[in-house]
Amino acid sequence: MWKAIILVFLGACSYGMLSTFVKFAYEAGFEPGEVVGAQNLFGTLISLVLVLTLSRHKMKPGQWVPLLMVGLTTGSTGILYYNSLQTVPASIAIVLLFQFTWIGVILEAVLERKRPSRAKAVSLVLLLIGTGLASGVADLGSIDLPVIGVVLGLLSAVTYTGFIYFSGKVSTEVPAINRTLMMNMGGLLLVFVYHTPSFIWNGALVEGLWKYALLVGVFGIVIPTVCFNYGMPKLGTGLGSILGAAELPVAVVLSASVLQESVSLVQWAGVLLILFGIAYPHLRRGKAGELKPI
Repeated sequence: MWKAIILVFLGACSYGMLSTFVKFAYEAGFEPGEVVGAQNLFGTLISLVLVLTLSRHKMKPGQWVPLLMVGLTTGSTGILYYNSLQTVPASIAIVLLFQFTWIGVILEAVLERKRPSRAKAVSLVLLLIGTGLASGVADLGSIDLPVIGVVLGLLSAVTYTGFIYFSGKVSTEVPAINRTLMMNMGGLLLVFVYHTPSFIWNGALVEGLWKYALLVGVFGIVIPTVCFNYGMPKLGTGLGSILGAAELPVAVVLSASVLQESVSLVQWAGVLLILFGIAYPHLRRGKAGELKPI
């Protein structure tokens, strides 16, 4: 249980690092379509190398076809979220995406007829409040939001919830790195259908895109998917969604330390509240005073 908790937490932290690398790529002059396409391509190629070198498992069509379909959720999340960012402020977009925390708990409750515990309910309240504070949304004041941007942001939360849920349910007998490869291939196909992979032949890769693609491929595709594929079958959607909230604190910390962006005390308070909300449902004090997973 604790190994699964740590891995899912690390996977979420890896996602949090992604925004910093993407910003560097944008500053270098590369387009969103180029970045997301190269991210998925490099992530899939790295996953292929891992499978060829570390795994001897032979998958059957009945195993890899469903995993390809699950990969569509990862590809669609990136597409929806990046399009949301084009019309709404980044702080609003991240709040919309982070609705996956409560959507995941509700989905688990409905599909598995499992009522959320009081600890999960308290954690969700803490996470939602912390997300609002850490994202800086409170500093924006009264603004008009385009409906399409809000809808796309909420849809990205739905598809991300789908990834969290199905990564713990589909072909769980298959090794994590094999499952990761097939999911990444599914996401790659969808992204290439939506964004023409012109970066492959227009010279963008040799102009420096490959450096950013390698980083976002590893931290945005390979590490999170491997960690989630290992940990989610053992944790369930509810706890996995709560752990996934670790993405935002990491993004805020890197924004302040690496990008030198201004982060207010209110945002730091939100980061601490999120971290406390993540830890809250996973720990309880036993009779002897030791910490145990719920």
